Amino acid sequence: ALCDGGLTIDLSLMRAVRVDQRSNTVHVQGGATLADVDRETQVFGLATTTGNVSETGIAGLTLGGGFGNLRRKYGLSIDNLVSVNIVTADGRVLRAAEDENPDLFWAVRGGGGNFGVVTSFEFHLHPVGPEVYFAAQFFSMDHAPQAFRAWRDFMEAAPEDISSLSFFWTVPRVDAFPEEIRGKRVFLYGALHASDAAKGEQETAVLRQIGTPILDISGPGPYCAWQASFDPFFSRGTVYEEIYAYWKSLYLGELTDAHIDELVVTAQGMPSEQCLMAIWHLGGAMARVPEDATAFGKRNAPYMLSYDSCWTDPTLTETVIAWTRAQVAAAQRHASGGLYLNFPGVGENSEDLVRAAYGDNFARLAKVKRRYDPGNLFRINQNIKPQ
Repeated sequence: ALCDGGLTIDLSLMRAVRVDQRSNTVHVQGGATLADVDRETQVFGLATTTGNVSETGIAGLTLGGGFGNLRRKYGLSIDNLVSVNIVTADGRVLRAAEDENPDLFWAVRGGGGNFGVVTSFEFHLHPVGPEVYFAAQFFSMDHAPQAFRAWRDFMEAAPEDISSLSFFWTVPRVDAFPEEIRGKRVFLYGALHASDAAKGEQETAVLRQIGTPILDISGPGPYCAWQASFDPFFSRGTVYEEIYAYWKSLYLGELTDAHIDELVVTAQGMPSEQCLMAIWHLGGAMARVPEDATAFGKRNAPYMLSYDSCWTDPTLTETVIAWTRAQVAAAQRHASGGLYLNFPGVGENSEDLVRAAYGDNFARLAKVKRRYDPGNLFRINQNIKPQ
């Protein structure tokens, strides 16, 4: 959120969340976190697509697209957006929705912070929880190839109620995990079932039999609890005193056996214990939205591969960044084009990267940018220059 030679506008005190049961919507101020949204909506057994780490800010997540645990059932965060209030470069306060400033509404659904400061959001809500079923199992690296293949095969035939991603990770050396697996590199998956817990347990039964896990934390539980399950391992001041991050992503056209074997080998060479490689299974509701319906770029890819590279030792900075870039370059032969701009790397806002992310939507975005920010005031981002 910070930058050199620029201005940071801090909305962190603007965290109000208000549910409207009559319209089945929620109004969210721009400084709210995902936890703020989930906590208030779950009072009514409702939810909208947010993300996977509850301390994330709703604004940044949404404006970049918004992948979360409900993406296959209910789409991306932007697919559930009804309206925004936004302060534009010339100081106007505008409402953007399908029936009001529709070009601006189209652009903010995926166009990031290029068009103004969004001070509030309105989202559609759906019945979810309060108890859901979450499947999550950890496997040793010796069993990773088999478990990875079995996870892929299950998810490619899975109902849309199930959204899942798999990881290569090093188990943190904290009391939350059994002592015998702390510090071990593992393959794991997490899968949330968006329907009731009993149906979720039934429909994930085959998934939970894909191998012999070294840790199984599957079970029914509160939706909010599962939404926060990865929080301790990505937040400052909890597990790690200070953590650095450099995340990059690309979409995959398919996930072959050969690529799975490559990823297993790559994972064994991750340069820090805090690095993580994630494979997101996509499709479902998010893929049925036409690619030109919102500014968000790629929707038809079946998978996304992200390198969520983190480290705590500052002397590893150049090593980790170089390793991450090398892996993304090596994976390009499996790519289907584009990347997720919420995971773009840090400070890498080249026009080539932005064009690749937006594809055919880029030209229209540049026209909208010219209308609402002709001087490119909002430019310390994945920048879209005014046409």
